[in-house]
Amino acid sequence: HVQLVESGGESVQAGGSLRLSCVLSGDTSKTYCMGWFRQTPGKEREGVASILTGYGGPYYRDSVEGRFTISYSKINNTLYLQMNNLKPEDTAMYLCAAQSLPCAVTPSVREYQYWGQGTQVSVSS
Repeated sequence: HVQLVESGGESVQAGGSLRLSCVLSGDTSKTYCMGWFRQTPGKEREGVASILTGYGGPYYRDSVEGRFTISYSKINNTLYLQMNNLKPEDTAMYLCAAQSLPCAVTPSVREYQYWGQGTQVSVSS
């Protein structure tokens, strides 16, 4: 059974940076597709970035390309999202998700079985 716990969300000013973390526990020997998603009240959850652990091949949504970087550390089984040049429209609850093989590096919410509880990011102008 996989568990995901996010941290790192804060309130920051526009132009600032944050690094989100998501610790994966359970069967950490497997390879997973993992992703960061975000959601604001009244809107659908959207994929931000995703990766295949240990192999890379990241996906980024257009609005974060060049500002956000997703990475995974097999040493501490943690998924990261480095967010630079944050904008007010990045304000959301950020959640990480995982899916064991077979899987696809995709922004589709339906493709992920395991979800964390989320961490709130607020960006003020």
